[in-house]
Amino acid sequence: MHPFFNGVDLNRQKHMKLSQFKYYLPEELIASHPLPNRDESRMIVLNRKNQTIEHRKFKDILDYFTEGDVFTINNTKVFPARLHGEKEKTGAKIEVFLLRELNEDSRLWDVLVDPARKIRIGNKLYFGEEGELVAEVIDNTTSRGRTLRFLFDGPYEEFKKTLKRLGETPLPKIHGREVIEEDAERYQTIYAKHEGAVAAPTAGFHLSRELMKRLELMGINFAEITLHAGLGNFRDIEVEDLTKHKMDSEELIILQDQADVINTAKENKKKVCAIGTTSMKAIESAVTITGKVKPYDRWTNKFIFPPYEFHVADALITNLHLPKSSVMMLVAAFAGYDFLMKAYKEAVKEKYKFFTYGDAMLVI
Repeated sequence: MHPFFNGVDLNRQKHMKLSQFKYYLPEELIASHPLPNRDESRMIVLNRKNQTIEHRKFKDILDYFTEGDVFTINNTKVFPARLHGEKEKTGAKIEVFLLRELNEDSRLWDVLVDPARKIRIGNKLYFGEEGELVAEVIDNTTSRGRTLRFLFDGPYEEFKKTLKRLGETPLPKIHGREVIEEDAERYQTIYAKHEGAVAAPTAGFHLSRELMKRLELMGINFAEITLHAGLGNFRDIEVEDLTKHKMDSEELIILQDQADVINTAKENKKKVCAIGTTSMKAIESAVTITGKVKPYDRWTNKFIFPPYEFHVADALITNLHLPKSSVMMLVAAFAGYDFLMKAYKEAVKEKYKFFTYGDAMLVI
């Protein structure tokens, strides 16, 4: 028998521990390819008030909302952050994952390098046919890996185009497959606008153009935020005491007119639904003590885990997450830990698909 629960008496504990978020997930339930149509996925619906679980299709989302409700969507765009290159002299194969641009003018980037142990300060790395892009390692000691300076003479726009052309969609490695052409489109929401994420806000994958049109015709409003999701969403948490975990910082932008859309819905007693854990994290990062969302243009490293009191959203659309992940913890804080664990157990039994290209969950 595989243990699903860990038999911990939650009532005695103030803060939750990492091991409490372990559950049995068969490998074959991790979806490695998207469905032909975005809105055809299944949807497990958790009603917090009644403690009931329903099994629906994602396009049934229309049944749960009414005119004047707001969907908060994250319009970040994933850029092709994975580069395959070679080390100078030895020709050893090196994979570089672009994390964050540090300086436009000097072409400085924080990156992860694999295999890391072979890379030293001063090493040059070559990318593309006959090394059309060259980078030099200038720092070996950052907490996030390495700092590279790209040696590129042309204008900045030309440099970014070259990076994009040589880069690959940063599909998580757990999928264990080659990145294919389809991923460039499907590892992206249809409303992606502002490039900057290295991890996709996957809950938004389920929204198709037709479905968004139908929601608009129903009178649903959309509030757009931009949270450039980083690799911290996938990074293993290495401390049992969750209060000691530090999330990576992510850039967050909320404009005044979009904050107004959310605040107006709240004033009119309409529902606010966060599309994805990144949207939820964003609005919780920008909320005032009066419960209003304010404009925001800086970095956030908010880490939400139980117990946590939410201030803005009444509902959450999300995917089914991997055990012990920070995103699963956010959902547990919103749905209630016991209720979420019960739902995950049922989702496993009903063979729902988990993770990137998996099925959806609605918590109301």
